[in-house]
Amino acid sequence: MTDTRRRVKVYTLNEDRQWDDRGTGHVSSGYVERLKGMSLLVRAESDGSLLLESKINPNTAYQKQQDTLIVWSEAENYDLALSFQEKAGCDEIWEKICQVQGKDPSVDITQDLVDESEEERFDDMSSPGLELPSCELSRLEEIAELVASSLPSPLRREKLALALENEGYIKKLLELFHVCEDLENIEGLHHLYEIIKGIFLLNRTALFEVMFSEECIMDVIGCLEYDPALSQPRKHREFLTKTAKFKEVIPISDPELKQKIHQTYRVQYIQDMVLPTPSVFEENMLSTLHSFIFFNKVEIVGMLQEDEKFLTDLFAQLTDEATDEEKRQELVNFLKEFCAFSQTLQPQNRDAFFKTLSNMGILPALEVILGMDDTQVRSAATDIFSYLVEYNPSMVREFVMQEAQQNDDVSKKLTEQKITSKDILLINLIIEHMICDTDPELGGAVQLMGLLRTLVDPENMLATANKTEKTEFLGFFYKHCMHVLTAPLLANTTEDKPSKDDFQTAQLLALVLELLTFCVEHHTYHIKNYIINKDILRRVLVLMASKHAFLALCALRFKRKIIGLKDEFYNRYIMKSFLFEPVVKAFLNNGSRYNLMNSAIIEMFEFIRVEDIKSLTAHVIENYWKALEDVDYVQTFKGLKLRFEQQRERQDNPKLDSMRSILRNHRYRRDARTLEDEEEMWFNTDEDDMEDGEAVVSPSEKTKNDDDIMDPISKFMERKKLKESEEKEVLLKTNLSGRQSPSFKLSLSSGTKTTLSSQSPATNLPGSPGSPGSPGSPGSPGSIPKNTSQTAAITTKGGLVGLVDYPDDDEDDDEDEDKEDTLPLSKKAKFES
Repeated sequence: MTDTRRRVKVYTLNEDRQWDDRGTGHVSSGYVERLKGMSLLVRAESDGSLLLESKINPNTAYQKQQDTLIVWSEAENYDLALSFQEKAGCDEIWEKICQVQGKDPSVDITQDLVDESEEERFDDMSSPGLELPSCELSRLEEIAELVASSLPSPLRREKLALALENEGYIKKLLELFHVCEDLENIEGLHHLYEIIKGIFLLNRTALFEVMFSEECIMDVIGCLEYDPALSQPRKHREFLTKTAKFKEVIPISDPELKQKIHQTYRVQYIQDMVLPTPSVFEENMLSTLHSFIFFNKVEIVGMLQEDEKFLTDLFAQLTDEATDEEKRQELVNFLKEFCAFSQTLQPQNRDAFFKTLSNMGILPALEVILGMDDTQVRSAATDIFSYLVEYNPSMVREFVMQEAQQNDDVSKKLTEQKITSKDILLINLIIEHMICDTDPELGGAVQLMGLLRTLVDPENMLATANKTEKTEFLGFFYKHCMHVLTAPLLANTTEDKPSKDDFQTAQLLALVLELLTFCVEHHTYHIKNYIINKDILRRVLVLMASKHAFLALCALRFKRKIIGLKDEFYNRYIMKSFLFEPVVKAFLNNGSRYNLMNSAIIEMFEFIRVEDIKSLTAHVIENYWKALEDVDYVQTFKGLKLRFEQQRERQDNPKLDSMRSILRNHRYRRDARTLEDEEEMWFNTDEDDMEDGEAVVSPSEKTKNDDDIMDPISKFMERKKLKESEEKEVLLKTNLSGRQSPSFKLSLSSGTKTTLSSQSPATNLPGSPGSPGSPGSPGSPGSIPKNTSQTAAITTKGGLVGLVDYPDDDEDDDEDEDKEDTLPLSKKAKFES
């Protein structure tokens, strides 16, 4: 088993000057051939992978902090830290580092000689140490100059730090500060500001521990009030002592913990408010200050987490009805800050932290808090809830499902307290707060919608051998919660237009639609059953009439997501309820405006055409063609019409569809044996399909030469080539012509084409059974005169004109009619059946 003394955490300092955890492993030191030197190696304890491989550079400054930390910089803006589980392991590695660099292990920082010349190095090494001027009022300027001159040289910084540390110099400087303040010696105070700021830039942990001690920290802050660049001194001490109050919401019995909390707050204040913003060159010189704060927070969370009495009292008072509102607000704010501190923990420690909170009953406590009327308390509780959901959504889901199972036991208490049953469910409280957000910009509602989206996202749901979280939770959600989420939508869409159409209501409905759209994409049959049973899509499409374009587009996006699934259950529901009507109305009402609404609607119809969704294609053409036929600035609707015509042709002549399949196969199999098999199948099919009284083909007919057999095939191939060439022409014209102004009617007029003028809207469509242009209508091919109009060519052709019914084929059709008499009897019977 690996020695726990060498167990470490690897940290790197990110761009925001925060420490990122890179993993846990075991550290060792050894010679690495590739790096040509002794190196520090950390291998992950989980899989043995290499977390860190860092050469111990003789010129790199390593720092030992708080007995279990080693910190150093590998390159500019790249700081590393090793956090040891045990002090003994830290000491062992520190000795190795000092051995490589030739340093005494008793020091807390090694030297860096990179920036020094040989002469400077010789002079510094020849002197035993840096001699500081005596700490007197008259020599403050000299001391300030010495500190400033030592900062550029790493070795001189080291010697200055050692001198300050060994002689207790900082406390002497702070005594002079009191003298200068009493004498109102502004010049001396300005020098002290420069000295203390320079000491911060020495980046030395031992000095920070002196400066941040209880007896010194306020005087250090006082020195930093007298910035020479300011005409008047700041009043930081007044703020910390009079304005900022430490509220001990739960008594803290541990004096060390209390002192650590005070210290961390004040050091954080120094970093954020007192010290001037560091320059590019000074930023790395404050890395130890960042580390000091970071590890202080880790220590505070750990000490609070271990104090079971403290946490028990905290949650007991949170849920106690006797707790007054002010006290409860303080408790919630403390818990919020406690959770925020936990973000500094290592992953496994964060796991233990949230498990501790869960065991203490944080979710039931949040449920009580969210049910209160105090807006500030609810806001803080929402932030705490967001920490829990982002960390472990499964824990929250498990709680709300257990809560639903215990609903019977709780219902008695609810009756006594006169609380409705839905209020007991935490997730319904979250939904209600989202719906009832009073912020005009709905900032809280947006945050809550994001949390709900995380909770209902199947991607982060667990699947085990015994149960599937997705099935269980979604079943619970659609049974107990979905009606709460859709309530504002259903209440606002009872008529043909939204009953309330103000901006805030529109924003809220847009959020609800965004979540419903997410459900359509990820929840399959749960949301499908809900939409169809509750007729949700029809209610959503009422919002297409909203005066707010973003809400109308949200409704359209919801329908587009449904159509994109290409689910026939959805398609039948859409067709049965005629749910394209609101979309077509919005398209017509939009007029000639070239905007997002216009493009989004056209894209939806284009999707139906490209994906060849047959049921929706037929529905749109049969019911809305007259409204859309004049839209010619895009080819979408004409393309839909063409799809529809081809579809009807195949439905009315299934034999021709099978003929096309045979001919398609024939293109790739030209050997004589296969051709004979296909001919045999063709003729046998003819014989089976013939009725009494029809001519029977004799066996001798099968011996006809290849030219007779291939005659209808060649005709089909010619027509197919003609179709492909004309399709290319249409596409070319579309691409070259650009976008034209929409020229469609806003209402259906009587000025339709000749074949549509004398029929009712239900029967005048080209694909209707009784229309003159339908393939199945009675009449011979020659009974209708030739029409030169392209559209009329599609709609007025009688009988069957070929395997593909396509515009501009009329001339070829006349020739084909003359040739039909020359076909073999079986073929002719086949075509005329």
